[in-house]
Amino acid sequence: METGSPDDTGAADTTDAAHPARTEPERNDPAQNEPEQNEPARTEPVWSEPVWTGLPPGLLRMRRLLLVVWLGLLTVAAALLPGLFLSPLWAALALPPLALLVWGWVMLERNWRSWRYAERADDLLISRGVLWREETVVPYGRMQLVEVRSGPVERHFGLASVQLHTAAAATDATIPGLDPAEAERLRDRLTELGEARSAGL
Repeated sequence: METGSPDDTGAADTTDAAHPARTEPERNDPAQNEPEQNEPARTEPVWSEPVWTGLPPGLLRMRRLLLVVWLGLLTVAAALLPGLFLSPLWAALALPPLALLVWGWVMLERNWRSWRYAERADDLLISRGVLWREETVVPYGRMQLVEVRSGPVERHFGLASVQLHTAAAATDATIPGLDPAEAERLRDRLTELGEARSAGL
């Protein structure tokens, strides 16, 4: 006696065809996502910006005073002398030196702001210039002499300049208008670094 029937067999086949075997989703292997332990880490070179130091405002005051003294006297002379001896219309000759005085007053400040220096590990950077930017790199190992200079006018304003002499005359440089204490500190440091670099060559 048959226990099954053709209808039951067909139903079973239909059910299996409608619901195919389910497969488990693929699992992500964490070992594939992790970097290899033996692979060296890639490091990017780090470039640090130099720390710039500007000049003290005493240099700007000194230069502006000299500008007013020379061009101010020229303006007064150009206005008074022709006006007194020739005609008042000739007093217009004072306009060019007066305009030059105003222009120089503004340009002196821009020039003063453009001066700066930075002490790096192997060299000294000096940047200056308004219209034409100029940057000088002075290696410590090529320094032969570092001087501190101060003229009568600079001493009156409490300023000093640092003169750098190197093996190549093209890399000689000057940092003007420094405080005397800063100029002496810079001289001693540059001299020490120059001797250390020269001994290591």
